[in-house]
Amino acid sequence: MPATSDGTPARTPARRVFVDPQGPVIVEGPVEIVLDDGTVARSDRFSVAICTCRRSRTYPWCDTSHRRRERATRPPEERKR
Repeated sequence: MPATSDGTPARTPARRVFVDPQGPVIVEGPVEIVLDDGTVARSDRFSVAICTCRRSRTYPWCDTSHRRRERATRPPEERKR
């Protein structure tokens, strides 16, 4: 661990993580994720959504597949407008 000029250990800047109980985990990037098989997924974006439901086609990145699909409640004649 690097040290400061007075010999005390230097603190590494912390990543900020936002947890949404109904969705993905948002992490300030860049981010590297080590997957179960040992491969590394990397994103250089300033903020990334990490999938927690494993339904994403772009796993480990979230593509909002966790969202509920809702049917339109309008009558068919109103939908054509």
